[in-house]
Amino acid sequence: MHLYPWWFNYAFDNPVRRLFQKPERMLAPYLGEGMTALDLGCGMGFFSVEMARLVGPGGRVLAVDLRPKVLGVLMGRARRADVADRIRTHECEVGALGLRGEVDFGLVFWMSHEVRDRAGLARALCVGLKPGGKLLVAEPKLHVSQKTFGAVLDAFEAAGMRLVERPRVGLSMAALLEK
Repeated sequence: MHLYPWWFNYAFDNPVRRLFQKPERMLAPYLGEGMTALDLGCGMGFFSVEMARLVGPGGRVLAVDLRPKVLGVLMGRARRADVADRIRTHECEVGALGLRGEVDFGLVFWMSHEVRDRAGLARALCVGLKPGGKLLVAEPKLHVSQKTFGAVLDAFEAAGMRLVERPRVGLSMAALLEK
């Protein structure tokens, strides 16, 4: 597995990105007040902070990443956005998410192609979703082939999820799956 340096997250988490991907518009159809959401590979919180706004004071966001440094940056941003009480960070390990409990919605954005054991990831996420829970998976068009994205989706379907729709996500191939 290739891990880029933590500071490279700034390349993905900047105001220019909002021209192509607007987290509030992208996630609003799937998140609501009081829900529990997962942001896997959350980085510095480009999506996590908006997810926390959408789930409201009664909801919760589990922000998961391999790097403790980016989780610290995320929590600083969450405090400034006044949503830190809704976000719980979790440092996972390569090959082991270590998640407890179930979520209503999960986001796997631009990272599943980096995972060697896609079947294991898909099983872990499927177990972590509530029945009827949804998972939005997106991969960058310019970096990931259609074939690789298809293999990612095949792994999720083999784990017990079904394809619901193919939403439009800027610069991405995307799929909404349901448990």
